[in-house]
Order: sequence, then C-alpha cells, then structure tokens
Amino acid sequence: MRSSFEGEYERKRVEGVGRGQRLYDASTLEKHKGISIGNMSQYHEEVEEMGDDYEMGEAGDETGDEYQERAGRESDSDDEEFGHSSSKVTDTSSAQARKGKDIQGIPWERLSITREKYRQTRLEQYKNYENIADSGEASEKECKATEKVGTYYEFWQNTRSVKSTILHFQLRNLVWATSKHDVYLMSHFSVLHWSALTGQPKELVNVQGHVAPREKHPGSLAEGFSQTQVSTLAVKDNLLVAGGFQGELICKNLDREGVSFCCRTTYDDNAITNAVEIYNSPSGAVHFIASNNDCGVRNYDMERFQLCKHFRFHWPVNHTSLSPDGKLLIIVGDDPEGMVIDANSGKVVHKLNGHLDYSFASAWHPNGITFATGNQDKTCRVWDIRNLSKSTDVLRGNIGAIRSVRFTSDGQFMAMAEPADFVHVFDVQSGYNKCQELDFFGEISGVSFSPDTEALFVGVWDRTYGSLLQYRRVHNYLYHDLF
Repeated sequence: MRSSFEGEYERKRVEGVGRGQRLYDASTLEKHKGISIGNMSQYHEEVEEMGDDYEMGEAGDETGDEYQERAGRESDSDDEEFGHSSSKVTDTSSAQARKGKDIQGIPWERLSITREKYRQTRLEQYKNYENIADSGEASEKECKATEKVGTYYEFWQNTRSVKSTILHFQLRNLVWATSKHDVYLMSHFSVLHWSALTGQPKELVNVQGHVAPREKHPGSLAEGFSQTQVSTLAVKDNLLVAGGFQGELICKNLDREGVSFCCRTTYDDNAITNAVEIYNSPSGAVHFIASNNDCGVRNYDMERFQLCKHFRFHWPVNHTSLSPDGKLLIIVGDDPEGMVIDANSGKVVHKLNGHLDYSFASAWHPNGITFATGNQDKTCRVWDIRNLSKSTDVLRGNIGAIRSVRFTSDGQFMAMAEPADFVHVFDVQSGYNKCQELDFFGEISGVSFSPDTEALFVGVWDRTYGSLLQYRRVHNYLYHDLF
C-alpha cells in the first residue's frame, strides 16, 4: 500500500488534469498516453465536405458547461480525425453494412486514405499505457498463436443516437446488458437505459446535480451526493450500482422510482471505486462487491442494505470476480501478482504469478473451474483452479491492455476487450485456439453479452463516432437439428 496520496492519485489520472476535474478526454489522453491516431488533418478539407448524413452533433449538444469546455479540448483530436460535426445522426444496420456501408458510418470513399491504410497506421502508432515499462513487449514470447476464423457474432446495428462515454482511461466497465434488448450505460453524467426494441434511450439517474436516496435504510447517506463522477457501473436483474471517484456508491432498484441507497465506502483521499460486481448469495439475497483504490474489497448485503464484509490488501484493487459457487474470489490490482482468496474469510488460497503489469479485468467461466485475468501487459491469462502454479493459456491483443473480459453464460465464448479498436471473441471449446476479431475505431467503454448469449454490445467512445455497437450470435445448425 502506498503511503502517499499524490503518488497513487497520479497513477489514476491523466497528467495535467487536477483533482475534481474530469480525468479523461480525447485530447489529454492522446497527449499524455502517447496514443497516436494518425495525422488526419491533411484530409480535413475533404472531411468538411461530407454530407450531414455522416456527421454528429455540435459541442453545444453536450450536457453542461463542462462538456462544452471538454468538447473544445477534444476538437483538436476528434475533429481533425474525422471532421466537423452537425446535428444529424445516422445509425448503420446490418443490411446497410452488407451493401458496403462502414459499420460506424465513416465515409472512407470521401477520404484520401483507405480504411486499410488507417488501420495500419493505428497498429503502428498506438502506444499502450504501462505502469511497468516494456511489459507488453516482454509478455509477447509467452503468447499462443490463435486462428482468426469464423463469425460467432455478426454485426447487427450501430446506434449513434446514444453515446457511451468514459471518465477514467483504465476503467472500462460501463456497459451492461440485462437482455438482448436492454442495455445500461454511462453517457456523460447520465445513467441510461437503451432499448433495442424502441431504439430510444431513457435517463435513469443524472449525477451532474444532486442525487439523494428516496428510501430510508441504516447506513444510507440521506444527504446523498452532488456532481458524482461515475467510474464504474454494474447492472443485474433489477439492481443498478454506480461507483464514483470519491468512494461513492449509488444503488437503484430498476422497478422503483428514484435512488434506493447511497453510501461512501471510504473517506480516504485515494477512494476511486474501480469495479462493482452484483451477485446472488446461496440464500437468494442480493449482494454486491466493490473494489476500491484504497486497497479494500467490500461486500454489501442489499436485502439489509449493510456492509457485511471488508477485506484489506497491500495494493489498490482494480477488479474482483466471485466464483459461481460463491466460495472463491479473484483479486487483481496494482501489482503483477493476483490472488484467489476465500470469499468468506478473505484468506489467500493461492497467488497468481505470470502477468508483468497491473491487472484491471477478471472473469470466471460458468463451470467454476477456469477463469481469466486481463492485464496492461497486453495479455489475458486463463487459469485452472485445480493447478494455479501457472496459467493454462496466454492470449494477446493487438494494440493495448486487456481492460475487460467476459464469458457467455453457456461458457462457449469469451470476449476480451482492448482499450480501443478491438474486441476478440474466443471459442472456448477450441481451447482458445480460434477467435473472431471485431474491428472498429474508438475507445471501448465496455463490453457485455446478454444473459441468453444472443447479443453482444460494445460501447465506443468518440466525440464524432461514439456509439453502441450491437452484434447477434450466429447459430450454425446441422441438418438433423432442423427436425
């Protein structure tokens, strides 16, 4: 555990952005993370001539003065990349994509650079963020070769009428699907529900102003919070939990009006809520686990609205995942070494050695035997609980850290998301030897399979082409399956 707030806070921010300000925008990210998106300014005149059908809203469409200021800062990066904005927004359907339209609506035919050339530029110039120098390069020799074959999830629709946004460049768990039609995400200060049936977003909570609970529960802060910066989100069944930069936790029951419960996990200066996981206990009670930058992991019982467990570790905890049987908990954070602990006692069962940098993602396979961890060394490691001396598979991305990992509920596929441009869908039954690569442009705010495995949603953060990408599962039926 670091004793200095300044040192730890420095890690979890973009340089040059102070406390109490937004910690993420495209221009500062590009400058300070070293991300190069290519010199699009030479194509600027051609982009300016694009029709309204290809362009997004003006900065004035942003919510609040802060967003207008941010939009001005972003203009040098996003507008130079793909051009000015206008008020008209268009979506892309699967039928249009089959006829040749770019899934994000980028009019490559009007630019003097091809998509292939721009992709190559991104691959060559995107610089991965590392806390431990050269971790991405050092990990490459261990990675297995995978065959990019087949289509497990096909493109269905890109919705640009809802913009998924990010506040922290390392935390990418801001998109959650509760069905193949229902998605929850952050869009600036709004927690939104988006319906694939109506194509319309609905604001559930606006955290820009004052948020206070309508219900009275022990431990709930009746005064609530103001101007909460949401760092992470989780939704399951009827419960939504949003975590904030100052240790805030905001809980909402989706079948009730208003917010149900508010609390602050810690008053420590280093209080970012890094991840939240909602689960049902063996008794059926609803719980959630909050991973915090103050080195703590807290378990809340939402039947009684009380903190029931608090485990402390020696480094900030970035993500946790509870095993399907509820007995084991994966702990990963600001240390290359992860842990599997007893979920009831907090005692370490086994340490996880292999990663070379800090980890920000973890997930259990539904079989409860294997699990995966995602790291800034550009790898996702797959582990077998029966032998944790080393990982069974080491999977590698294309350009950056593995910020999010998800398994389908049937265990057939695993999605591995990089910070931008790529989501890899692995065929688990092939031993992770085969995968599908989803290829687009933009920072990834989150990925989520629907519980029935029929849909995959990807949030894309970009001022001009920010959107929600939707994919549908492909079923390859054998002849006798038709009868």
